[in-house]
Amino acid sequence: MEFLTGVKEEQTLSLAQLKEPERLGQTVQVQGAVHALRDMGNVAFVVLRRRDGLVQCVYEEGVTKFNLKDIREAATVEVTGKLEASEKAPGGVEIRLLDVRVLSMPEAPLPLAISKWKLNTSLEARLNYRSISLRNIRERAKFKVQEGLVRGFREFLYQQGFTEIHTPKIGAKGAEGGSNLFRLDYFHRPAVLEQSPQLYKQMMVGVFDRVFETGPVFRAEKHNTKRHLNEYTSLDFEMGYIEGFEDVMAMETGFLQYAIELLKKDYAKELSILDVSLPEVSRIPAIRFDEAKEKVAEKYQRKIRNPFDLEPEEEQLIGRYAKEEWGADFVFVTHYPSKKRPFYAMDDPEDERYTLSFDLLFRGLEVTTGGQRIHDYQMLLEKLEKRGMTEEGLETYLDTFKHGMPPHGGLGIGMERLTMQLLGEENVRETTLFPRDLSRLVP
Repeated sequence: MEFLTGVKEEQTLSLAQLKEPERLGQTVQVQGAVHALRDMGNVAFVVLRRRDGLVQCVYEEGVTKFNLKDIREAATVEVTGKLEASEKAPGGVEIRLLDVRVLSMPEAPLPLAISKWKLNTSLEARLNYRSISLRNIRERAKFKVQEGLVRGFREFLYQQGFTEIHTPKIGAKGAEGGSNLFRLDYFHRPAVLEQSPQLYKQMMVGVFDRVFETGPVFRAEKHNTKRHLNEYTSLDFEMGYIEGFEDVMAMETGFLQYAIELLKKDYAKELSILDVSLPEVSRIPAIRFDEAKEKVAEKYQRKIRNPFDLEPEEEQLIGRYAKEEWGADFVFVTHYPSKKRPFYAMDDPEDERYTLSFDLLFRGLEVTTGGQRIHDYQMLLEKLEKRGMTEEGLETYLDTFKHGMPPHGGLGIGMERLTMQLLGEENVRETTLFPRDLSRLVP
């Protein structure tokens, strides 16, 4: 009979442990995948890839008890050797190999040259071999930065008294309405993949006051652009007892400030690898929708073609305007027209053509949509009727409001878009692990 008492202490060392000065001169053991092999004749460099970075090992003929021909790139190994200082090696140390134990050997050569600093291949090829292309150090670093953004979202909201929830992704009716729904048969009943956790997180405000979720959402939009996906990860929160939608914008500003500081502290290596310049978030300007359109039209001599929504070019120009006029990378655009917002959006009591809602633009691209919600049951019914919508599929949601709800609001952040803009990428698929779009269903 054996008992497990906790995490097993590893016998092999991490990269951080290898950098400890007192270990120099010691015999150490390290595991990893062969990232690169550079055979110089009697001497060869074997670079191992680990979760925490690269480790350079030196193979010397006659010293290392192993034939170099018995390993190749992508093999996973355990090496034993003497740790020495080296200015030219990653991390400033290298292992002079004594022995190598092969843990697994690849069956085929790598389809991509992942050991190169930058993968000189098409995005299509990188996505087709996604699990291989991500072994490249720069490609992998993008998703460590993304981890930092999500981690910052969670940590900050926990500090602000939010409760993390997990809502269903199969529902009877879409939160946003409209036709961009993936419909499916659910045991002979019509169902949809949820466009967002909106209705559920609003209902949970009546339980926990403040809630958040990170999870997938689905949009059956027939877009094939560099900014759209049909499945993406949304960072959502909803908060009760607000004075106005400005409270929601302030909370997002706080999150961005926290996340940027976290990236500086814990993800400096990845930021350096990717040569990322972090945005300014000490203060974020807010401008009304109609005013933003007018200012952009005036400054850049662009005619306003659609008075009810922002076109991609307008978003870019508003981002440019914010940078030129206020030195801001982010800008809140507020008071969107009511006809372009969902039924639950609170109309502006001073002008019901507009809503108490906003988008957050980051370097000219919308990364967040949010605002204040209708919390009054009768107002919700009136809005549904005005929209020509029925209560079918919304019964539980509406019943929640019948029994009292506080003033509340929230938002949804596109995780992949936020990462894309932060890293300066041109295509959202670059910052999506396994993209789902019009043409891609695998891998």
